[in-house]
Amino acid sequence: MQATESTVCDLSTRHCKPCEGGVPPLTPDEIARLLPTLNGWNCEGNELVKTYRFKNYYETMAFVNATAWISHHEDHHPDLEVGYRQCRVRYSTHAIGGLSENDFICAAKIDRLLTAPA
Repeated sequence: MQATESTVCDLSTRHCKPCEGGVPPLTPDEIARLLPTLNGWNCEGNELVKTYRFKNYYETMAFVNATAWISHHEDHHPDLEVGYRQCRVRYSTHAIGGLSENDFICAAKIDRLLTAPA
């Protein structure tokens, strides 16, 4: 399945649903269907992972702050590993022990930060 702009837009315009457990994680087939809609994200175990690279520390921290704002707004928070010119983002829905649609929604929103027109 080839990702299209409309598919990515659909995820990036959606909002996370509260998840407190009791819901099964996405199946491997569901993950395989959603993963191509994202740009450069990979599944590593029960996590959705991507490393973003930047020109300098200032750009890295601007990205981290924008990611924090999105995460707060969606009430779905990634693990971030921050370096001088890079940030690794890891999403997983801990309450269900795997990936949920929320992880893909937030990943699409973060990707949109860097592709939206200035």
